[in-house]
Amino acid sequence: MSKKQRKTHSDAGVELEERVKPPRLYKVLLHNDDYTTMEFVVEILVRFFRKNEAEANELMLAVHYKGHAVAGVYTYDIAETKVHQVTDYAREQGHPFLVTMEPE
Repeated sequence: MSKKQRKTHSDAGVELEERVKPPRLYKVLLHNDDYTTMEFVVEILVRFFRKNEAEANELMLAVHYKGHAVAGVYTYDIAETKVHQVTDYAREQGHPFLVTMEPE
């Protein structure tokens, strides 16, 4: 039996197949602005998205030059939590940094 199928039994004793779909994934996007420092974006990527310094610098430059970049792809609950954590932390530090999520 594949991972996507699970056998279940109905009350009448008839065996049914139920397909289990993987959860929908969401991209967490970091957006460029004229106020948030590049160093702060790197800090965000290391602290909240577990990127190493090289990955964080590469993504920060993508945000800077392209206007936005994907920091990670997660299930809905995790993506939403990351957006809230980063937004709250940015506001505490005095940055208007914009973080959003969208379906993959």
